[in-house]
Formats: sequence, structure tokens, C-alpha cells
Amino acid sequence: MPAHEHESDTTTDPLAHERAHLAASRAALRAMREDAQALNIRDVTANWVNAAVLQAQIADRIKSLADLSHTPLFFGRLDYLHVVGAAQAEGAEGEQFYIGRRHVHDADGDPMVIDWRAPVSQPFYRASRKDPLDVGQRRRFGYTGGELTAYEDEHLTDPSEAAQTSKLLQAEIERPRVGPMRDIVATIQPEQDEIVRSDLGGTVCVQGGPGTGKTAVGLHRVAYLLYAHRERLARTGTLVIGPNKSFLHYIEQVLPALGELEVKQATVEDLVTAQVEVRGADEARAAVVKGDARMAEVLRRAIRSHVTMPAEPVMVVRGSRRWRVPAYEIEEMVKELLARDMRYGAAHEALPLRIAHAVLVRMEEAGEAPDDRVQNAVARTPAVKAAVKAIWPAVEPSKLVLRLLSDPEFLAEHADGLLSEDEQKAIVWTKPVRSVKSAKWSAADAVLIDEANDLVARTHSLGHVVIDEAQDLSPMQYRAVGRRCSTGSATVLGDLAQGTTPWSTQSWDQALHHLGKSDAVVEELTAGFRVPREVIAYASRLLPVISPGLAAVESVRESPGSLSVREVTGADALDAAVVAACAESLEQEGSTGLIAADARIPALAEALTAAGHSYLSPGQETTAESRLTLVPASLAKGLEYDYVVLDEPAAVVDGEPDERTGLRRLYVALTRAVSGLIVLHAAPLPEELG
Repeated sequence: MPAHEHESDTTTDPLAHERAHLAASRAALRAMREDAQALNIRDVTANWVNAAVLQAQIADRIKSLADLSHTPLFFGRLDYLHVVGAAQAEGAEGEQFYIGRRHVHDADGDPMVIDWRAPVSQPFYRASRKDPLDVGQRRRFGYTGGELTAYEDEHLTDPSEAAQTSKLLQAEIERPRVGPMRDIVATIQPEQDEIVRSDLGGTVCVQGGPGTGKTAVGLHRVAYLLYAHRERLARTGTLVIGPNKSFLHYIEQVLPALGELEVKQATVEDLVTAQVEVRGADEARAAVVKGDARMAEVLRRAIRSHVTMPAEPVMVVRGSRRWRVPAYEIEEMVKELLARDMRYGAAHEALPLRIAHAVLVRMEEAGEAPDDRVQNAVARTPAVKAAVKAIWPAVEPSKLVLRLLSDPEFLAEHADGLLSEDEQKAIVWTKPVRSVKSAKWSAADAVLIDEANDLVARTHSLGHVVIDEAQDLSPMQYRAVGRRCSTGSATVLGDLAQGTTPWSTQSWDQALHHLGKSDAVVEELTAGFRVPREVIAYASRLLPVISPGLAAVESVRESPGSLSVREVTGADALDAAVVAACAESLEQEGSTGLIAADARIPALAEALTAAGHSYLSPGQETTAESRLTLVPASLAKGLEYDYVVLDEPAAVVDGEPDERTGLRRLYVALTRAVSGLIVLHAAPLPEELG
């Protein structure tokens, strides 16, 4: 499978032919954009609201048709052995299809580039010598700075051609990283493509070690679902949830590069802090208890405790008549509403109508003919409103949680048989809090309030939610996310070995249960495409301790010399050695990340500045001029750098509340490098690294 470089510009040169097709495709895309810009909607809209909506849709269309100069318009070509069915080919010309990031057609409507998500494109990722899927030749293209510079052919039905690893594919995977995360649309592997194209109706959980591409697979699945179910998802909405703002900033350009502009991104904290501001923090013990799924039942009991059985009848006065509904009849209504287990707020709204209906029955029995308007009027009478307020009062979720966390007796009453006395003590505030506004709510408290909100009124559900780094969520956080896709589906992405919160997930079965998606399919990605074999093998020495039974990643990348472990004599010399290692890494092409225990960051920042090195913070975009990022170990998860300098592994481990969490944090730090890793230490290395 030789890669062909451009040699001449003759008409017989295949590379010149492909470049001409690229130029023509770019011209066609420009024409598509100009057509969208020229649309006149003045005569086709009934009112200004319709006009505004249509204008916004056109603006999005224009934006999605932008030609990104450094993003190849197509990256592959399929030559089918036979003519593809007209319905499947969508009118594409003959047996040859150019596969790219988006659909492009000429002035006659004939496709020049087929969207990678279309059915006819699927064999580009799935076809093999064992199963060529009617593809005679697969061609891959190589680009340099947006210019088509090489191609590579694979004849899937030629028995005389030996199977080889694609050099262009390998080069694309290993291309130096500067800037935000890139899409992997040109390099999707068959096992990844299977997950990407899985149906919207089902939830998929992807367990993937470092460098297996699980984040990219999740984002590409969103892009595929938006292509296959655009109308439905446009109506119901799509959301990507990440662990922190730095991570979301790192991945935010992937979907726009694939032409998808409408997907929202957020952290779990963003979702649950609509009503309260997080200003406090919990100790690990308290956060674990607050994040436990048992808290959902504690909250449910506390909310339902506000319901009181009626002691007196309700007397409604209408004109000269008085209508009496006895207490036992109202009690039956209350018991029925409780038995239905409906939302507390919905029952609060239903009860006055039930009482009013009982009054209407009496009116009809007396010969009157009341209608719905009379029922609504009766439901609003002072007598009915007073009865409902006494029997089924409104509940403010944040006030309820405030009382649970500040009133030990109230908590004990509703946590009886659920939380031990020690667990109750761990979550009760030691200092009294006067109001919701003055409370220093923690992130875990906000999740409790979100749960209470849902017990009162149903949370709006989206069509599809992606959760990345999901192993770090607590059961209560899973419930918060699950509420937001209760009538939709989810893509759950994570690695159990990288769980670094005290409440991190022990098994995907448990996590999916709390998410409300117990029927999800769990897929495991074990082939590594990014982290060099030498580096992942070194990090995998920690797996038997941090996640027993989890399969190690098998990296397909051989990169001799990619790992260097260096001992420095004396702690004073460590800072200088780290700065020197950063300078050494910056001599290579691509980005460099200096990862260190959070407590070491100020000293290293000072050392870098003194040596004249400018540096970025995680989430800031690397550029050709600024390629060094100083990364606290707590923010390293999900990020990648071409070269990583890891400072003092023992300090990374010691920075966590327990050894297993510390070793997991170290595992994360060790697996951020795409091309090379330098480990520097003055203290002894953790013995698990052996």
C-alpha cells in the first residue's frame, strides 16, 4: 500500500486529478454558501416571528457551509466494484465516492463529496480484505497545511497485494497536536465506527483506556445521530457533559468542524446550580454520603412528610348554598394521590381540583348543571385553598435541603434505617445557617436540591446526552444526568481505572442503574492509537492495584525511546531539571504539557518564569508560538499533549486523600503523552511502578 507523493502536473498524474477534484469541490461549496446567503425570505414568511426563526436557520446554514482552509474537504475515496443502489447512493455519480466531513454538490445537485455519516460511506471504515463490502479500492489522502500532497491505495479484492498498515493513517493519528482537540473522522477504526453508528434509541457505555479514542467516539456518535435523526434531535436537544471547563474548552471545536453547531456543552455543576450558587466545599466523607443514592429516598421521605391527613371537612359557599366535603372523603383523595407516587407539585395542583370535583358532584345531585369553569372557580375558593395549604402545602426544594442539613432531628427522622448515625453526623452542618441565600452550598448540596426539585416537578428531558469522564460521577450525579435524558438516550464514556473522586464508580452496571439506563450496552475499547506502547505499558503497572481485572490497553504505536524516567539528586535540583526537560521537549514539534501535583504548581510556575518560559493554563489554546502548558494533576484528565514532563510522581500520589485515588491520579498523568514522556523524581517512585 505505497503512499504516492506528487511528482508532476501532467494530465495523467492521479494526484493532479485529485487536486482538481478538491479545487472543484471547494468551488462548489462556495457556491452552496453563496446560494444560502442570497436567499430572500421577505415574501415567504407570514409574520416577523417566522421571519426571525427562518433567518436564524439560514444563518446557521451559512455558518455550517464555511470552508475551513486547514481542514481537508475530503480524506478518502471509495471505488465500488458495482453500481451502488440509487436510493443508497443518494444520486452520487457512478461507482466512485469521495468521503469527507460534509456533503458537497455541484450546480446540478450531483454530489462531489459524500458526508462520512451517509450509509454509502460506511465501508470506508468497515471494509476489509476478509469482507470488502463490494469495494475494489480504498484511497486515503494525505494533506499538508490544507493542501493535498499524497494518496495511498488499498486494493481490497486483489489477492496478490499484501496487507499493510496505512502510513497515511498512522501519520494522521500521530500528527502533532497544537490547538484544541481535533476530530478523528479520517481515522475512525472499525470497532469505533460500530459504536459511532449505534442507534439513537439505545444507550451505549464505552469503557476505554487512555488513547483508545473514547471521547472522540462519543462526539462523533453525536454528529452521526444528528445526521441520522436531525429533525427529532433538533426538537428534543442534545447535550455534552464534561468534567470541567478546561476539558469542555479543549473539545469544543470537534463538532463545529463536523458541521454541527447546535450541541450544548456543560458540566454537571452547570446543570444543578440554576437555583443556588456553589460557594462551599465538603470534606470527602460528607461528599461521599451526600452523593450516595440513599439520599434520594431520604429526600423523598422528607418531602412527603409535609402531607397531613385532613381533620376537618371542607365547606364551600356558592351564592346562598353551602357544600360540605367530609374529611374522610378528602383523606381518600390524599391517599390515592400518595399511592400514585406522582410528583409532589403535580399532586399539590391536583388536590384542589379533586375537592372541587366532589363539590360539583353534589351540585349535580341537587339539580344544578355546573361546567369546568365552575370547577375551576371552586378550586380557587378560600376554603379549598386553605385546606390544600394545610393538607398538601407547597415545598421549596432548597429550603427542604437546608432543613435536612441543619436540623439533626429532621434528618434522623427521614434517614432512619437508611443512613447510620455516623453518616448523618458527617453531613449535618456544624454551624447553623439562617437562610438559603446565606448558606455556603457545596457541589454535592446542589445535586441534592436538584433531586428535590425533580421530586416536586419533572425535569425536562433531552433527546441525547453524552457524559464524558463518567467514572468520576457520584450515584446522585448520575441520577441528575439521568433525569435529563429520561425519555431520550445517552452515551456514557469513561475509564474505571481513572476514577479519582472518593465516590468514583466501581462498576458500569452500578453507574447505569443510577443513570436509569440499566439496559445499556457496554462496549470496551482496548486498542490504543495515541499513547506509545512503551508509555502505556509503564503506566499499566498500576492497574492491578487501582482497578483489578481491568484489561490493559494494547497500543498499536511503537515508539522506541518515548519514555524516559530520570532520578534527580536533591529536591533543590528538581525544579531546574524540570525546566530543562521542558526546554528539551519544546525542541520537538507539537505541544508540551508539564504535569505536577497541585501543590507543586506555584514553585514550577516561578521556575519557568525565571528561566524565560511563558506557559498556558489548561484549557487555553496552544499556538505555534505558545506550546507549553502548566497542568495541575487534578485537571489533567481528558487532555493530551505531544510531549509530557511529569514532575515528582510521589507528590501526585500524596496529593490525594488516599493511596488508591493517588495512584489513579498518577495513572492519568502518566498517560497524557502522545509522543514522549519524561518522568522526573527526587523522592522514591511509588513501589507499584516497580
